[in-house]
Amino acid sequence: MSATHLPDTQNSADTRHIIIDKVGIKDIIHPITYIDCDGNKIPTIGMFTMTVSLPEHVKGTHMSRFIEILNESSCEFSAHNFDQIIDKVGEKLESDTAHITLNFPFFRKKEAPSSRVQSMMDYQVTLYGTLSKGEIQVMIKVVVPVTSLCPCSKSISKYGAHNQRSHITIKAKVSKGSILHIEDLIDLAERKASCELYALLKRDDEKMVTERAYDNPAFVEDLVRDIAVDLNADDKISYYCLESENFESIHNHSAYALIENLKC
Repeated sequence: MSATHLPDTQNSADTRHIIIDKVGIKDIIHPITYIDCDGNKIPTIGMFTMTVSLPEHVKGTHMSRFIEILNESSCEFSAHNFDQIIDKVGEKLESDTAHITLNFPFFRKKEAPSSRVQSMMDYQVTLYGTLSKGEIQVMIKVVVPVTSLCPCSKSISKYGAHNQRSHITIKAKVSKGSILHIEDLIDLAERKASCELYALLKRDDEKMVTERAYDNPAFVEDLVRDIAVDLNADDKISYYCLESENFESIHNHSAYALIENLKC
């Protein structure tokens, strides 16, 4: 039997009259190229979840079409052209509702503060895209590892203060017509921390970052409040969810804070 005469079961009618909100593929790994704010092309690996809604009268969606979209051309993305693949999913799957989640490690070259030695720092990034009623919305989430030093520990101790690695997570919805770069969110988080992290440090760098953290103590509450001030003032962002988790070095638990704001 030729392919043209094979039965198309998924396109047959369904009699249960139940709409499926999301159906598609989950956690498929595919090579991508991310275009940073300077136009540099950064190769990395993306994990995609791609879904559409399914009308009540259709039995199944076309699963293979999601894979075709990833393979029919090079997967090059930036934060401001991610809407193109969302639109393509809706068109190819013949749906007015589509969702894409893309997780990937984003690599950025950083220069150590004293020795100026360069190394690649990685950040975990997620892009969310939604097509609904003809409108596309994009959200960016970035997890930024930083150093936080406890102000209370510093104030009560004769010398030293406990410090720890912290994860600052910023999830931001991009305002219509605006461009928001991943690097903007990374820079903001690192600027407000006690000190930023580096993949490679020499001894003079280690001295500098240790002293910088000591001079800039911050509670978990300080971290989210300081960052929220800038997010509130940024017209490129219409919504954000901001979290900080401090992996405490003197406790077997984390300190945690969250601020969420639907600005408009």
